[in-house]
Amino acid sequence: MTAILLVVLLLSSNDLSSFRQPGAWRVNADAILDNGEKGKTSNLITKDEWGDVEVHVEFRLPPKSNSGVYLMARYEVQILDSFGVKQPKSGDCGGIYQRWANGKGFEGHAPRVNAAKPAGEWQSYDITFRAPRFDKDGKKTANACFVKVVHNGEVIHENVEVTGPTRSSTYNDEKPTGPLMLQGDHGPISYRNLRIRPL
Repeated sequence: MTAILLVVLLLSSNDLSSFRQPGAWRVNADAILDNGEKGKTSNLITKDEWGDVEVHVEFRLPPKSNSGVYLMARYEVQILDSFGVKQPKSGDCGGIYQRWANGKGFEGHAPRVNAAKPAGEWQSYDITFRAPRFDKDGKKTANACFVKVVHNGEVIHENVEVTGPTRSSTYNDEKPTGPLMLQGDHGPISYRNLRIRPL
């Protein structure tokens, strides 16, 4: 069974067994995944790991809520109620979230345009991601890269490298493969039609 079919069937069969410690996450009869009314639960992390991938995910959030899609559980594309923001930053919806060290944020990447819809409407990300590269001795030879991120049909990033894990990632190191993570502790969020295609 391919990774794509695994994740799609997983959500349509109300089975979260392919995720680590699902906490309060649940799937309803319409194959909509959510993190409960309070939106304060564990992050949802796949047991399977991938390197280069294409990810499609649809999400819906209430006003002022916050989540994120983490490639390899390390590199975040932010989800935030950012409708109407005129000059979006890396912390707004569609931003590649900043890194963090010594009490300061750095290296965030704002989306080219604000493609966010109003809170309560379904939105989508289509992400093409290239994992970092390593030589035979484990030394990194190329950074991770968001080859393309499309938000609601608008290209918001192309060929954006990240030199290390973004803030609030599960891991602080870098590896050739890693799981997909959905942030679950920053507010209520719903997901559907989650598809992963290894490249």
